Amino acid sequence: MIDPRHVSRFCGPLVLFAVLGLALAGCTTPDLAPIPGSITYGGQPRTKLTKAPVGSIVPHNFMSGNSFVKETYIIQPDRSLKLVRRDYYDIPID
Repeated sequence: MIDPRHVSRFCGPLVLFAVLGLALAGCTTPDLAPIPGSITYGGQPRTKLTKAPVGSIVPHNFMSGNSFVKETYIIQPDRSLKLVRRDYYDIPID
């Protein structure tokens, strides 16, 4: 037989995690805007990536000021590129 006092102790955190999970599932991240140096800065590239499968990941690295920038694009069904991630890495100046 299960003691109800023990069940309530474990259900509280479980319900909290379930509610937080549902709340976070409804969150969306805004689209990243291209910056100078991005592949899509000034619009989509004139040439389409016709040989790469839809959903392929395209990495792009460049310098922006004193930072090294790593961007990740995903090829969309219409062969356009969608910017999905950008990371900045500061370069130490001596």
